Amino acid sequence: MAERLTIVRRLSVTLMASVALAACGASSSNSDGGRPDSMAAPPEAAKPELGEWGIEVENVLESVDPGDDFFNYVNGSWIERTEIPDEFSSYSSFTILAERSEEQVRQIIKDAAASAPKTGTIEQKIGDFFASFVDVDAINKLGLKPIAEDLEFFASLQTHEDVARAMALPELGASSFIGAYVEIDAKRTQQYSLYITQAGLGMPNRDYYLDDKLADKRPKYKDYIETLLTLAEVPEPAQKAAAILDLETRMAEAHWEPAKRRNRDLTYNLKSVDELELYAPGAPWRVIFEAADLGDLEELIVREDDAIQKLAALFSETPVETWRAYLAFHHISSFASTLPSAFDQARFEFYSKELRGTIAQRERWKRGVGAVNGTLGEAVGQVYVARHFPPESKTQMVELVENVKRALSVRLDAIDWMSEATKVEAREKLGKFTTKIGYPNEWQDYSSLTVVRGDAYGNAKRATAFGWSEQVKKLGGPIDRNEWFINPQTVNAYYSPTRNEIVFPAAILQAPFFDPYADPAVNYGGIGGVIGHEIGHGFDDQGRKSDGDGMLRDWWTEEDKENYEVLAAGLGAQYETYEPFEGFSINPTLTMGENIGDLGGLNLAYEAYKLSLNGEEAPTIDGITGDQRFFLAWGQVWKRVAREEAIKAQVATGPHSPAKYRVNGIVRNMDAWYDAFEIESDDALYLPPEQRVRIW
Repeated sequence: MAERLTIVRRLSVTLMASVALAACGASSSNSDGGRPDSMAAPPEAAKPELGEWGIEVENVLESVDPGDDFFNYVNGSWIERTEIPDEFSSYSSFTILAERSEEQVRQIIKDAAASAPKTGTIEQKIGDFFASFVDVDAINKLGLKPIAEDLEFFASLQTHEDVARAMALPELGASSFIGAYVEIDAKRTQQYSLYITQAGLGMPNRDYYLDDKLADKRPKYKDYIETLLTLAEVPEPAQKAAAILDLETRMAEAHWEPAKRRNRDLTYNLKSVDELELYAPGAPWRVIFEAADLGDLEELIVREDDAIQKLAALFSETPVETWRAYLAFHHISSFASTLPSAFDQARFEFYSKELRGTIAQRERWKRGVGAVNGTLGEAVGQVYVARHFPPESKTQMVELVENVKRALSVRLDAIDWMSEATKVEAREKLGKFTTKIGYPNEWQDYSSLTVVRGDAYGNAKRATAFGWSEQVKKLGGPIDRNEWFINPQTVNAYYSPTRNEIVFPAAILQAPFFDPYADPAVNYGGIGGVIGHEIGHGFDDQGRKSDGDGMLRDWWTEEDKENYEVLAAGLGAQYETYEPFEGFSINPTLTMGENIGDLGGLNLAYEAYKLSLNGEEAPTIDGITGDQRFFLAWGQVWKRVAREEAIKAQVATGPHSPAKYRVNGIVRNMDAWYDAFEIESDDALYLPPEQRVRIW
């Protein structure tokens, strides 16, 4: 949830531009099997971290009518006094907690380095990886020397088979026209399969190449390509930059639209390698698979089938000379942070400043922490949990999750648009949900990863190869139900459809999301809404297509599917009207799953809150009722200020609606919110009861 509630973990895999889908499998949420023995819980707090009972009431902007703009009512004063730090494109509750986690991880890294560890120990790897990354003087002194051999290799490629092999070599981590990852097979959930997917673009998605409203980014991207090639002393940089942009534009024309890629009915296309060669003959598939340590592969799953077919044809049609330039540029760009400062700064200027409006580069140590988290995250996480995650938080979370699950069971009984036959399957799926809280029960083994002090570039390459090898070794093996796809120190959460599990790492279990000392209404409106959101993903427009075992199959009656789609379309029609900036309206299809997750999740959390009261009335605190505290907590979770470019990028590429609409777009569909704040028909957010969408 780095501002999102369903996580997609991207691993540095070779065969292409690196892709990996969300998901994982787990053991009982009550088990403490993975907790380090050296527990050092923080001292007990006398009261909630935020305010007297969990809400920063000073953030409320009284001049705003809650019925006109609930997001701004809850957060308006904070928004008015908050300037976005230059190093961020946006600033939010997530950012605040991420910065806290960053400082804590920095200390863990310092302690590891200070222990004078022996070569090969995890402490040595953590300390040396960080030290190598942040030693900019040493990186600058080395100049082009670390990357020279790889650039010479790309320049030496003579045939399309040479190019394909280079794209797939694990030790290079090169970009490609396809991406690949190993994941649980969505229709054979007791085995892993290789998935391949469209890839190859240097800008966020196809719209940046084809949509008129993003046309201003294309010449800036071409300038960026030329800059990197010039810095790397690649001949004819301007000519090659033009060829690369033209190639990627043709790739973009073959790519599926982002919204279409969400459709799980379309993205499962099982093929043997023989069938793939006949279907998409433009690429030397066996050369690719052999180079990627997949020489004995017999079958795979193609996600965007006709896009892969077109991209394979484009591969063979494109001159080798263009592919050489393409590989060189993307390799330089991917590893720019481990190359001299001019490369690193150029990447920042385009991807952060131009595309997202960020003003200043983050301090090197902060990016070093991110690099360590991305490579040795669970090793750091093990210490993070011992120092910063009290066991009481896990105990309370177990209870909260069970109450939210119970709420869905209650609401299933009450809904009138679903038949009893489908309800039986839905209850079975709910009963099979697995919950992971805080940290893994088994930790990642990094013994095969080599880290060399003073070799930032080499460390990054070896980490890329390590990530791919960890994926490949899953093929043919049993499903790892203990695996996590997020570090304990990450402020996020996710649902995995193929594992039918919800995951809440330690770092998100802090205020404003969760506080063991806060009023229960606040925790239900905060983390309860997050829990409901993740459970809701199991029943959103795509998650609902898997059953309780994670199997992608149709378990709905035709009438129930039609009823569901009508309800979802009603919610989509609302979101389609939201336009943060002229010409940048929310795509209701792209954001549908997250919008349903928010709406269903907050309804489940509210139901769970009411169930937790056992028929009693919640106390009024400081003149604020329990229901008001509940909704204030939801609004508080999503407080956020963002730069214009960041919001435009989010609307153009992301599955999540901007924060304002994650609040306003949800509460206006909930009767309890109208009652809590006395919303009337002349308020801007008012919807007549018959227009309010109720799904779960």
